[in-house]
Amino acid sequence: MNKAFLLCLVLGLSVTAIASDKSEKNKSAERVQAAADVLNEIQAAPDKGIPEDVLASAECAAVVPSMLKAGFVFGGNYGRGVASCRTSKGWSAPTFFRIEGGSFGLQIGGEAVDLVMLVMNKDGMKHLMSSKFKLGADASVAAGPVGRHAAADTDWKLRAQVLSYSRSRGVFGGLELNGAVVSQDKNGTRDFYGHMVLSKTSLQGQVEAPKEAYPFLETLAKWAKAAADK
Repeated sequence: MNKAFLLCLVLGLSVTAIASDKSEKNKSAERVQAAADVLNEIQAAPDKGIPEDVLASAECAAVVPSMLKAGFVFGGNYGRGVASCRTSKGWSAPTFFRIEGGSFGLQIGGEAVDLVMLVMNKDGMKHLMSSKFKLGADASVAAGPVGRHAAADTDWKLRAQVLSYSRSRGVFGGLELNGAVVSQDKNGTRDFYGHMVLSKTSLQGQVEAPKEAYPFLETLAKWAKAAADK
C-alpha cells in the first residue's frame, strides 16, 4: 500500500512539474505573440506609426507589451519584452529581456503602456547583446519621431543609439526613457528555449528560432520590408 501511494505521489508530482514547465513556456510564447500584435497595431494606424526611414534603418527591434508605469511627476517602470536583430539570414531568434527603473517625465497615476525600442546602430546593438545596460548612460536614447514621413526633418541618425516609443490608450508617440536598466530575462529565456541562451548568441543568429517565435519575426520582417520598399 505504501509503495503504491509513493508511486502515485511521484507520478503526480511529475505531471505537475511538466504542466508547470509547459505553462511557463506558454507565457513566453504569449509574450512573443503580444509583441507581434503591438507592432501590427501600431504600424497599421495610418500616418501615426514609426517612420519608414527609422524602421528601415533599425538594426534591432525590442517590444514590451503592457509595461507598467506609475508615479506622480517622477515615476518608475517595469516590463518584460522580446527583441530581435538583423542578421545575414534575416531577423534573429528572439532574446527575452526586462526593463526596470528610469522615469517617464511628467505623469500622474499608473497605467500600462506598450513600449517599442529601435536600436539604430552597431554600438547600440552591442549593448543589447550584453547581459545588462542602462539607457541614457551606456546607450544614448531619445524619443523617436512619429508619422510615416516624420523622420525627414529630424537628426535622429545622430542623436541616439536607441529610439523609444510608447502607446497608451490608443495614443502613440515618442517616449523619453532615460535611466531605465535593460537586462536579459533569464527565466523567460529558459522557459522559451528549454535552456539558457545568451542574448548575444540568439541576436547574432547562432541559434535557430523556434516556431513559437515566428509570429514576432514574421511581423517584424513584414513591416521592415514595407518600410524599405517605400
